Amino acid sequence: MYDNESVTVDFTLQESNPQLQEVEVAGRINPYKNEVTAIGTKTTTALKDVPQSISFVTSELMHDQNALVITDVVRNISGVNQESISGDYRIRGFKSSRIITINGLRIKKGWMPALISNMERIEVVKGANSALYGFSDPGGTINRVTKKPLKESKQGIRFSAGSFNTIRSEIDFTGSINKDKTVLYRLNVAQQGNDSFRDLQGRKDLLIAPSISFLPTEKTRIDLDLIYSTVDARVDRGQPFWGDPGGQATLKTTPITLTATLASSYNKENSLSLLGSISHEFSDKIKFNTSLITNRYNRDYLEQRTNNRYGVDINGNMLPTKMEGRFQRGERTEANFNLNSYFSFEVKTGAVEHNILVGYDYDRQTLLPGAWDIRLAGSFRNAANTGAIKSFDSDNPNLYLLDADGNPVPNMPYFDLENPNYNPQDYKNYFTKFRTRPATLFFSNGIYIQNQMKIGKLQVLLGLRQEFYRNFKDYKKEGEEKIKQKSLIPRIGAVFSITDNINIYGTYLEGFQPQRSNHIADPDAFGGPFDPLTSTMMEFGTKTEWFNKKLSITASVYEIEQNNILIDAEDPNNPDLLEQRGQETSTGVEFEINGQVLPNLSISANYSYNEALITESDNPDEVGARKEYAPLNIGGSWIKYNVNNGALDGLGLAFGSNFVSKQYTGADFFLPGYVVFDAAIYYKIGKVQLSANLYNLENKKYWIGRGRAGRGITANPGAPRNFLVSVGYSF
Repeated sequence: MYDNESVTVDFTLQESNPQLQEVEVAGRINPYKNEVTAIGTKTTTALKDVPQSISFVTSELMHDQNALVITDVVRNISGVNQESISGDYRIRGFKSSRIITINGLRIKKGWMPALISNMERIEVVKGANSALYGFSDPGGTINRVTKKPLKESKQGIRFSAGSFNTIRSEIDFTGSINKDKTVLYRLNVAQQGNDSFRDLQGRKDLLIAPSISFLPTEKTRIDLDLIYSTVDARVDRGQPFWGDPGGQATLKTTPITLTATLASSYNKENSLSLLGSISHEFSDKIKFNTSLITNRYNRDYLEQRTNNRYGVDINGNMLPTKMEGRFQRGERTEANFNLNSYFSFEVKTGAVEHNILVGYDYDRQTLLPGAWDIRLAGSFRNAANTGAIKSFDSDNPNLYLLDADGNPVPNMPYFDLENPNYNPQDYKNYFTKFRTRPATLFFSNGIYIQNQMKIGKLQVLLGLRQEFYRNFKDYKKEGEEKIKQKSLIPRIGAVFSITDNINIYGTYLEGFQPQRSNHIADPDAFGGPFDPLTSTMMEFGTKTEWFNKKLSITASVYEIEQNNILIDAEDPNNPDLLEQRGQETSTGVEFEINGQVLPNLSISANYSYNEALITESDNPDEVGARKEYAPLNIGGSWIKYNVNNGALDGLGLAFGSNFVSKQYTGADFFLPGYVVFDAAIYYKIGKVQLSANLYNLENKKYWIGRGRAGRGITANPGAPRNFLVSVGYSF
């Protein structure tokens, strides 16, 4: 906020300095270029010296684009494709899990993406980061870095309004509490309400994020952050299509406004996170850092929507415009805890400089007792209309209740794609089953060592982690079973400085990820047992800086191999059932440009080419096929020009684009590629900044990715032309 002003850097960063907090409070002189990170090594390291691709989006870029949630941000990052409206992503072709990190600390994300007004930047570390953080996704991890308190007093307020009845208000206050400026505070609050271009869609959000920093000495820093967020929305399962005529004509069978959810549906979430960190320098050579996060997440939901199947007639033939209904009502509470502690030692052996990191992590994820849900007992009513049967057997029609036309009567009325009826239905009229969700407990302990070595222009990074995983089946029940796994995870990387502004690097990573605790705890619903997900990655690239180091250009090539992937089994009798696919590989090239070409011309651009293939499967037809929702080409750009003198002083103009090539769906049609253009205009008068953003200038019709998990029955459309205007005041 603060009208997009940059904060002046008031210290000199040493490349070997491991104090992450110094980076977070310092700000940037260059609004679109980030200089350092700790996510790749847990030490404050210049981005160009990390032997791994790490992408970022700064708060200034998010501000200029008027981004609301993280789905508005990922288009600025190479290799990341938004897969659904509810916040699912593909990174380098691989689906992200529910695990996210905040300041490098792991929790589970909610069902819907929360507001990001309290974020200083978004980072994506590419490839599995298991050697440092334990289990992680093979494509990469999205890390959210929170804004930290500043010594200088600054206050900012911002109000926005736009299409779809969007109303948003934000405040960002920071400063010192005492005269010595050893106790600092920051408060971010945001609220938004909006409808949608989609029927019955919209959301209400609230974010409250206070933080306190205590600096008792020059060598010690204590930070506390609290993040409370709520989301009240209906889950958007995508635009449903007719079962006929098939092929590309499928996309034209229904309008993009059509949803598959009844008006009685709702999804209410709240999340409360408390983060704490302590960093202390015992000397110039020995430093200590410990940080933790504790999180509690609640979800209360009711969904009356379509299932991933079409209705059938008495002969078992598909009714292409009628979709089976699906009902879910439930509540759940999850608790997460993550502790991360490490020492760093700077030593020298001959001509070799070492920064040695020794650490311990503890992670705990729990689905608390008391979780429950109600679901349909079956898809079709029995002949006596006293219960439900899972699926229809055309060889035994006498088992089913038949309507006046002689067709089986569904347990929940079909959703008519030709004449949609969103009116609420009383779910007490369905045949349902109540299920207590089994409590789950998963925890892991990890010890690791890392050595960053430097000799002349060569830097070498070696890392090794031993991780111990514990998962409980039938947790807190008679017959409780503890499932143990362990893994030894190596990492190696090297950086060579050809010149002061050109580095080349290479890295090898391994990843390990046990299957989700709820899958292990409930094999009747999900199947299994399943093997852990493992991965390897080889990556080579260059990191360069130009225009007096104000512009960074990075390029990378990589190959990732992932094993034991869980996919939807498409079982008509059990929509939750999963099956394991043997192997997938992803090979690609990425480019990114971030920074300033001129003092008043900023740019952020990215491009990725990624070929993601299924290489091993029990289904021979899949082998060699392209992975679902993993496009070959993804890219985007954002260019901003500021007028700094003359009659137009204070004026700014921006233009952006985002393109995605066609996406394979697993069905007999694909989602076509698209290019979308955006623009913005800004005008600053003293402490007031006015801005207007226009999205999808050409009003293009396009689809971003899948709808409900499944192959080709639904897809998520992108928004038509829309706008957002804002006024901000800083003081």
